[in-house]
Amino acid sequence: MRSFSLIFKQFSRSVLLIAGFAFLGFSAYAQGDAAKGEALFKSKCTTCHKIDSKLIGPALGPTVTSETDDKWLTKWIQNNQALIAAKDAKALTIYNQYNQAGMQVFGELSDGDVANILAYVRTTWKTMEAAPKATAATGTAAETGPSSLVIFALLGVIVLAFIIILVLNKVIATLERLLLKGKGLLLEEAGGLEVETVQVDRLATLKKLAKNKKLVFFVLLCGTLALGSWTFMGLWTTNIHQGYQPVQPIKFPHDLHAGAMKIDCQYCHSGAYKSKNASIPSLNVCMNCHKVVKTESPEIHKIYDALGYDPQTQKYDSTKSRPMQWIRIHNLPDFAYFNHSQHVKVAGLKCQTCHGPVQTMKEVYQYSPLTMKWCIQCHKRTNVNMKGNAYYEKMEAVHDLIKQGKPVTEAAMGGIECGKCHY
Repeated sequence: MRSFSLIFKQFSRSVLLIAGFAFLGFSAYAQGDAAKGEALFKSKCTTCHKIDSKLIGPALGPTVTSETDDKWLTKWIQNNQALIAAKDAKALTIYNQYNQAGMQVFGELSDGDVANILAYVRTTWKTMEAAPKATAATGTAAETGPSSLVIFALLGVIVLAFIIILVLNKVIATLERLLLKGKGLLLEEAGGLEVETVQVDRLATLKKLAKNKKLVFFVLLCGTLALGSWTFMGLWTTNIHQGYQPVQPIKFPHDLHAGAMKIDCQYCHSGAYKSKNASIPSLNVCMNCHKVVKTESPEIHKIYDALGYDPQTQKYDSTKSRPMQWIRIHNLPDFAYFNHSQHVKVAGLKCQTCHGPVQTMKEVYQYSPLTMKWCIQCHKRTNVNMKGNAYYEKMEAVHDLIKQGKPVTEAAMGGIECGKCHY
């Protein structure tokens, strides 16, 4: 036991020593004031640099964060020409990388000013990296559940903790064995160490583990976390039909019509710019082309059958017509109100913003999750275009009246519009 305590002390000292070096390494950055650095950055650096992307010079966020030698950065910013003249390896690499285009010298900046700028760049870049990012190329908001990285990390911690418990139990068993040996309960004979023969109980290990309260608590905790995570994932995705693609009565290829033929979406879905619903196109719209185009196609003949149309005589028989049983793909709950015209005509959004790249879809499916979170994210980042909009112009006039101290009537606020009462 004494040797074990000595080993533990040496191990503790090593850990403390490593932790001390790590702390010194993390504190190697110059301690600057990010608030003061913001003003200096905007006045000195924004002409040639951005934090998150390349402008004339490199993106400063990843560049400054990856460089840990702030003393060298300070020298570079204050007088990079001196470093180049001194044949500094880092300076020459940057100088040659940008075709020997010299960076402006900022000799007026003190070491503290440079430290403030670096602190601002690193803080802002860290915030940008942590911010949620939109993943869809069409500009749609990303809708994700709990991060898979977090889930795998949690599982890794559980497995690691389980291994540590097993190792500790093994160490405890070894120590107990040594104690028993010291008390003479193990028989030592000339041929080596012998243990008294006892009947082996195959369930002894499980019984012993079942009596270990810490292990039982740990197993119950892990089970509760696993069950809770599974339940949460189930609740998170309840009633979300992203990717839903039912089989339609006619295989309508959007990639051909909206993609290759470049037919505007509103040629078929004419209600999108003038009403709440985008509307399902009438089969008569299809017949504008398909009276003469692809008349031999079996899919087109489904349209003929639904309309009671005879391609030979080019006449309609209303007694044979029947409605086409389309299956709705995008469906919001009854308590959610969505108006297509407000988004298409007023906001000027493209259909792909919500419905995804329909021009590449062989058959349409639900591209976006259509959840409240997804809508709110879109509303947060979409700017309102107030120019040429009568409603916003009227609101602007009302605000001017309020600023002038003049009375504002209900009529000025749109109180006599028909839709206020007749909706």
